[in-house]
Amino acid sequence: MIVVFEFISSADAGILLFIQEHLRNAVLDPVMCFFSLIGNAGIFWILTALLLIITSRYRRTGFLMLLCLAMGFVVCNLTLKNTIQRIRPFIAVEGLEHLMGNLADADSWSFPSGHTCSSFAAAYALTRGLGKKGALFYVPAAMISFSRLYIGVHYPSDVLAGAATGTVVAIFVHGVFNRLILERNKRHR
Repeated sequence: MIVVFEFISSADAGILLFIQEHLRNAVLDPVMCFFSLIGNAGIFWILTALLLIITSRYRRTGFLMLLCLAMGFVVCNLTLKNTIQRIRPFIAVEGLEHLMGNLADADSWSFPSGHTCSSFAAAYALTRGLGKKGALFYVPAAMISFSRLYIGVHYPSDVLAGAATGTVVAIFVHGVFNRLILERNKRHR
């Protein structure tokens, strides 16, 4: 098992160093920093949900999106990160430099990516609520997620785990909500 973790750590570090050496440039740097910034505290997703809530047609989608974001925060940021306590790659990977203006992320744990968790939970909720139009939100979700690798604050395995966590949480929230609606409808017949 230790060999598997060593392989993942080595691959993670190699990918981040590849991104730093071959993809970073003066054009992409501000773009990736922007995508990382709009993912902070799930602000892009929260604002999107609030815009949906103020419309009667999409209120349920916005509400479910907020529930997915809240549950993702509890599972990812409060539970998994504090249990696993993986050190940020810009601290642990020799030669990796971060592109952050401040080091707010330096005091938090790396695994899994909270930005990615919230992005994929929100994109799933939007896809369920809006169909094909909602699925387009996987584009900013992917950009926010990749930006975390690009700026050097997450490992690829953090991002993959964040995407899986966000998706599973959103599926769970939708499942519970739909079950509650069905039970309520049965009682009111």
